Amino acid sequence: MNTEAIVNAEIELLTAIKYADVSTLEKLLHDDLLFNLPDGNTITKDFDLESYRSGKMKVVSLEASDQIINIIDDVAVVTVVVSLKATYDNAAINGVFKYIRVWKQFDENLKVIAGSCIPLA
Repeated sequence: MNTEAIVNAEIELLTAIKYADVSTLEKLLHDDLLFNLPDGNTITKDFDLESYRSGKMKVVSLEASDQIINIIDDVAVVTVVVSLKATYDNAAINGVFKYIRVWKQFDENLKVIAGSCIPLA
């Protein structure tokens, strides 16, 4: 695992989120993923995939910046600022969010095992 691999995995993930590409998300998210939302709820991979599959989550635009990557053995911790315009269940989501994601190397594949996101003022 190297920084370039993580940068590429992040690009693949954000692209899949933007276009609701469930098959790519299925590949990149670990089955036991836990992710904390800004409202304090913790969601699973299944919940996340269903939100895209059902069309509840619709991304209009997504721009990432200020990425920091720390690689520790077979794990990478990524922080990134994301400017997001989307709707969830027809409710608008417009804002700038700080994400932290934990990627782990499994054989040939990198997968997100944990994450969290908070709104930035």
